[in-house]
Amino acid sequence: MTLQDLSPNAQDYLKVIWGFHEWGRTPVQPSDLANKAHVRPSTVSGAVARLVSGGYARHDPYGAIELTDTGERYALAMVRRHRLLETFLVSALHYSWDEVHAEADALEHAASDMMIDRIDDMLDHPATDPHGDPIPRADGSMPNVAETPLSEVEAGAAVTIERVSDEDPELLRYFDAQHITIGTTLRVENQDKTSGTMTLSRLHSPVSAGSLEPGNANSSSNGQLSTAPIILQSSFANSIHVRVLEKETAAGER
Repeated sequence: MTLQDLSPNAQDYLKVIWGFHEWGRTPVQPSDLANKAHVRPSTVSGAVARLVSGGYARHDPYGAIELTDTGERYALAMVRRHRLLETFLVSALHYSWDEVHAEADALEHAASDMMIDRIDDMLDHPATDPHGDPIPRADGSMPNVAETPLSEVEAGAAVTIERVSDEDPELLRYFDAQHITIGTTLRVENQDKTSGTMTLSRLHSPVSAGSLEPGNANSSSNGQLSTAPIILQSSFANSIHVRVLEKETAAGER
């Protein structure tokens, strides 16, 4: 059986299970899948049972769900499709980075392996998608990426934004409004646990990730980089991965 022989639902469940592991949200329980897919637990139970019987997953009663080697290989193939399609939509069709997730979800099931390989060639084999997520290579290997959630960074540290989850358009639109994109360097000024917010200041901003083209996304209305503090809900911080900078490196970004 090939990836194309699996139903779209089975392809989605494999991708979602792998995604939970990628973002460190483990162990993966059936209730996690039900909440993610907004379906009843009984629906997930049936889907997981089919994955197990097909040899794509392991699941003991009341235990966590794990992918088999075959299941992981197919999951990575779906992730590759999704992230290459997102990159194509942004770079070739000029979608913004908050618009591509749902479109890629719809297209990834219909695209042939040939189309995905042609897109990869056309884009010159990108290592990451517009959100900084690593794109699996054709052999299933993954580029190295930053693995530090912003939520774990202490006040006073400088960081560079490396990845932002593509599943929350609200967060992506907020970042656009604040002129924050992949490669933006920020300092964590404060974490207020009472209000559930983080205060950040901008040290450096590159081009807009939403368009992959230089523009005014890193400037204020008068053409200068905005120095206004950035208030971020702490609940968003787990969806952002960063590279923590050495103090001397951060000072040079000013």
